[in-house]
Amino acid sequence: MERRQTAFLFDLDGTLVDSVYQHVLAWHEALEAEGISLSVWRIHRKIGMSGGLFTNMLLRETGALALDPERAERLQKRHAESYGRRSKEIRPLPGAKELLAYLTEAGIPWTIATSGRMATARPTLDTLGVDPDTVPVVTRDLVKYAKPDPDLFLAAAGRLGVAIEDSYVVGDSVWDMLAARRARALGVGVLSGGYGEAELERAGAYRVYEDPLALLNHIDEVGGRREGAPRRPPGARTAWDAPG
Repeated sequence: MERRQTAFLFDLDGTLVDSVYQHVLAWHEALEAEGISLSVWRIHRKIGMSGGLFTNMLLRETGALALDPERAERLQKRHAESYGRRSKEIRPLPGAKELLAYLTEAGIPWTIATSGRMATARPTLDTLGVDPDTVPVVTRDLVKYAKPDPDLFLAAAGRLGVAIEDSYVVGDSVWDMLAARRARALGVGVLSGGYGEAELERAGAYRVYEDPLALLNHIDEVGGRREGAPRRPPGARTAWDAPG
């Protein structure tokens, strides 16, 4: 029987890079500049969904009846500018580069699918060492709908030429897990974006790990197997390595 190819479709912010709170503060600054008062924690709960849905949720949170297109566009622009000023603070999460290197060396297809547009994603990708000219990154610019709709992950699997049913979606938010379920992929959650384990599991996560390093150390649990003789991922630890 022919072995089916496993693939990994990664969210970006909060999953591979420590950038969720920069996005939160950038949105807070943009909203304040427009005279819209919204608590930081409420903004955090919406990070990861599409900009259009974010706007709709914003209207409900503030009790506003309408947000005209011109004001919505200004908000997006203010957010992008504020996030750009904070982009130098962003670092890859522990194990992120090593995880991608392991998958590449093992011949396991992977790509990144983010609700952000390329204008804001590119500096973060640079920090991660991912070149969108060689890695088929899927951004909000390329699909009709973003998370929690499945379009991003369906497009990502298509770009890799793999079946979505054989793919793992790795993300930090409930919006990632909901989109994975709707796409018919298995969801793997990480806690590095601020959502809790129970929240991610309720949204459909098959497994939940602390961060990319923890996922790397347990990669065999989610089908990240090399062809031929098994080998531990670089930097991974086992129980035998634990201090006495």
